Amino acid sequence: MKRCHHLCRLLPLWLSLVILSFSHISYGDNVTYDHRALVINGVRRVLISGSIHYPRSTPEMWPDLIQKAKNGGLDVVETYIFWNLHEPVQGQYDFEGRKDIVKFVKTVAEAGLYVHLRIGPYVCAEWNYGGFPLWLHFIPGIKFRTDNEPFKIEMQRFTAKIVDLMKQENLYASQGGPIILSQIENEYGNIDSAYGAAAQRYIQWSASMALSLDTGVPWVMCQQSDAPDPIINTCNGFYCDQFSPNSNNKPKMWTENWSGWFLSFGGSAPYRPPQDLAFAVARFFQRGGTFQNYYMYQGGTNFGRTTGGPFIATSYDYDAPIDEYGLLNQPKWGHLRDLHKVIKQCEPALIATDPAYTSLGQNLEAHVYKTSSGACAAFLANINTQDATVKFNGKTYQLPGWSVSILPDCKNVVYNTAQINSQETTSEMRYLSSISEGTDQPLSRLSSSGWSYIKEPVGISKADAFTRNGLVEQINTTADASDYLWYSISFNITMGEPWLVSGEQTLLHVESLGHVLRAFVNGFYVGGVMGSASSAKISLSKLIILNKGKNTIDLLSATVGLQNYGAFFDLSGAGVTGPVTLSANGVTFDLSSFVWTYQIGLKGQDMSLFDVSDDSASLWLSDSTLPMNVPLVWYKTQFKAPAGNDPVAIDFTGMGKGEAWINGQSIGRFWPTYTAPLSGCSNSCNYKGAYSSSKCLKNCGKPSQQLYHVPRSFLKEGANTMVLFEEEGGDPTKISFATRHTGSLCAHVSEMHPAPVNFEVYPELAASKQKLGPMVHLTCPGPDQLINEIKFVSFGTPQGTCGSYSHGKCSSTNALSVVQQACVGTSSCSVPVSIKAFGDPCRGVTKSLAIEATCSS
Repeated sequence: MKRCHHLCRLLPLWLSLVILSFSHISYGDNVTYDHRALVINGVRRVLISGSIHYPRSTPEMWPDLIQKAKNGGLDVVETYIFWNLHEPVQGQYDFEGRKDIVKFVKTVAEAGLYVHLRIGPYVCAEWNYGGFPLWLHFIPGIKFRTDNEPFKIEMQRFTAKIVDLMKQENLYASQGGPIILSQIENEYGNIDSAYGAAAQRYIQWSASMALSLDTGVPWVMCQQSDAPDPIINTCNGFYCDQFSPNSNNKPKMWTENWSGWFLSFGGSAPYRPPQDLAFAVARFFQRGGTFQNYYMYQGGTNFGRTTGGPFIATSYDYDAPIDEYGLLNQPKWGHLRDLHKVIKQCEPALIATDPAYTSLGQNLEAHVYKTSSGACAAFLANINTQDATVKFNGKTYQLPGWSVSILPDCKNVVYNTAQINSQETTSEMRYLSSISEGTDQPLSRLSSSGWSYIKEPVGISKADAFTRNGLVEQINTTADASDYLWYSISFNITMGEPWLVSGEQTLLHVESLGHVLRAFVNGFYVGGVMGSASSAKISLSKLIILNKGKNTIDLLSATVGLQNYGAFFDLSGAGVTGPVTLSANGVTFDLSSFVWTYQIGLKGQDMSLFDVSDDSASLWLSDSTLPMNVPLVWYKTQFKAPAGNDPVAIDFTGMGKGEAWINGQSIGRFWPTYTAPLSGCSNSCNYKGAYSSSKCLKNCGKPSQQLYHVPRSFLKEGANTMVLFEEEGGDPTKISFATRHTGSLCAHVSEMHPAPVNFEVYPELAASKQKLGPMVHLTCPGPDQLINEIKFVSFGTPQGTCGSYSHGKCSSTNALSVVQQACVGTSSCSVPVSIKAFGDPCRGVTKSLAIEATCSS
C-alpha cells in the first residue's frame, strides 16, 4: 500500500501540470524569427534545447534518452550530422543502425520535441577528422573550408544529400515535421582569419548554398559574427549572456552551452557544478536570450575509432545532465529541470518585450520584462562571489554570491540558481566480472583457461606491404584505414663497420609526430613512447644490442584519433618523420633516407579476428601458456551477459592499450595505463566565479578512463564473444564486468530555499489555501521501483554530502517517522521543509532537511 500525506499527493499534480505544459508541441509549417525569438506559426517561442548525438548511443537507447530530455524540460533536441560516418567511401552511403539519422529524427518527433539539425558538414565535436571523410583529403587541388571549388562541390553535394533525405521523409517543419533549424558550417569564425580574404567569400557562398536548398526553416552559423543575412549568427561557450547578434532583426541564440568538458587520455576528468551551469542559463535568459542549447545534454560513447583530438577518450560523458550510460546525472538534471519550469513560467513576459535593466549595486543587476497586459518577470543577479542583500520593488531580497533569483511575477522568488532543490543520486558500479559460459556464478576474474589468443606478427607480415625511399607520412599513407602503420628496415653489420660493434650497446633514436610509437629490434620489443593531447611531437631513445649480420628494426606508429579542430587541421601529420638514427662510438648513422618497407594496419585486422562470424576459429590457441604483459596479442573469450537491465561496463584494469569488440562491435579504444596527473584535482569545486575547463577536475592519479560502456543491445542471451587487441601488454584475466545503477537518492534543502510553486502562475493549486514552502522531492530512477528504505534523515543542522550525511548539533526526533510515512512504498514523494511537519528542534537557527533513501524493484 503506497502511503503519502496530502502534500505528497499535491506535488505529483503540480509536476503533471508542468510536464503537460512542456509536452504540448504542435509542428508548424511556418518557422521564422524576429529580434526577440524564433517564431513558430506566428508565435514567438522560448526554446530550451539539448545535444544528443545519435551515433554516440544506440537506437535502442534513443527513446529513453529523448524522453528523459523531455521530462527535463527540453523543447528541442540538437544533433550534428557526421559526414565520415555516412559516406565512408565517396558516393557510398550508410544510414543503418546507429547511423540512421531519419529514425533518430522521427524518434524525437514521436516524443513531441523539435529538432535542430547541425549539418555542418564540418562538426569538430571531438570527432575523428572533424567529421570529414578521409577520401576528401585526396581529391586533387582540394583545400578544406575555404573558397576552393573541389571542396565546395563536395560540401554542397553532401549537404544537399542530407537535406533531400529529410525532405523525402517530410521532416522539416515546413512539411509538418520536427526540424525547425539547420546549421551550416561550424565555429568557422574562430579560425577564419587564417584563410584570408577567401574566408569571407567562402562564408558568403556557404550561406547562399544553404538558402538555395529551400528547407523552409532558418539557418544558423555559430561563432560567425559576420554571418550574412538572413543567416542567424549564434554563440558557443560557457557563458553567452554578453552576446549580441549581428543584426537587430535577429534573436539572441546560444547553440552550445558547455555542460562540462570532454575527457582526454592522460587527462583528469572535468566537471561543471550545476549551480554555475544554471547561473549561466539564467543570465542568458535574463539578458534577452530566448533559445539555449546544452552541449551536451547526453554525451554518450565514442564507439570504434570515432574519437578525434587526438587523444580524446572513448567516454564522451561530458558531465552532461544524462550520463554516458543513459542515467540521470543528479543533481544537475533535476536542478536544470526546475530552472526550465521557471523559465517557462516567465515565457509570456519574455517573448513580449525587451528587458529593462536596473543596477542594484556593484555587480548586482535586475532585468524586468513587463507588458501592458500585466505579465511581469524579473531576474535578480549577483555576479559577485559574496552574498548580498538588495532592494527591489520595495522589498528586500537575499542573493547568494554568483547566483540569479527568478521572480515570475516580479514579486516572489521561486528559483535561485545557487540553491539546489532537487534530489541527488549516487551512482554505483556493481562488479560482477563476468559470468562464464556454462556457469551461473559471478567470478571475481576471468580465469586464464577461459581465454584463447593469437599473436600479432612483429613487423611486415602482409602480402600488400610496399617499399619507399625514406620515411612516409602516416595519414597520407594509411588514409586512416587503421590506427597502425609499420615502418621496417633491415641492414647488415660486417667486420668493416667498426662504429657498429656486434654485441655492444647502440643508441636508437626515433622522432615522430605520434601519437604512439613502439620499437622492436630483431623481433624483440625494446620500448615505446606516447604523446599527449598537448604535444605535437614525440621521440624515442633506447639502447639496443645489434647482431653481427642481418638486423631488423620495426617501428609501429599508432594514431589515437585524427585532428578535429583548428585552421588547416587536415594538414596535421602523423607517423615517423625522422630522423631515425643509430649512434655508437661517437658516430651517428642516419637511416631516414634508406629504403623502408611499410605495412598498413595489422594482419589480425585483415583477418577480421574481431568478427565472430570469421573463419579464423582454428587459429586461436587455448593452451595453458596464455601470453601476458607482452605486446601485440589478440585475446578472445566468451561470457554471459550480466542479468537485469542495468547498463553494463567493462573495467580494463590490468590491460595496457588497445581496442575491444563485443560480438563483433567495437566499444572503442581502451587505455587504462594512461593515468591522469597526480595534482590539480579537489574533492569539491567552488561554483562561484567564472568556470573554465580546468577549474573543476577529478580522478587525479587514476586512469583517465577505467570503465567502458557496453550497450545492452550489443549483448545477447547465452554466449557473448569478447575480442581484444592488446598493443602494449596486459593481463586479460584481470578484466572485470560491472553494472551501473543508482545507489542512494538524496536531497538537502534549507527552509530558506525559494518556494518551488508560485500560485499566481499555477492558480489550479490555489485551492490548497496555502503556499507550499521549500520541499524535498525524491523520485526512484526506474519505472517499476519503489522507495524501500530511508537510510538517513535529519531536520535541523545536518552536514555532509550524499552517502555521508551526519547529524548536526540539533535534529528533530520525529524526522525519521515523518519521512518514512511519506516516502516508503512510493515511487516518488515530497516532504515539506518546515517546523510544522517536524517541530522546531532549535529555535532561532536556520534549519534544513537532509534525506538519503534507496529504491528497489
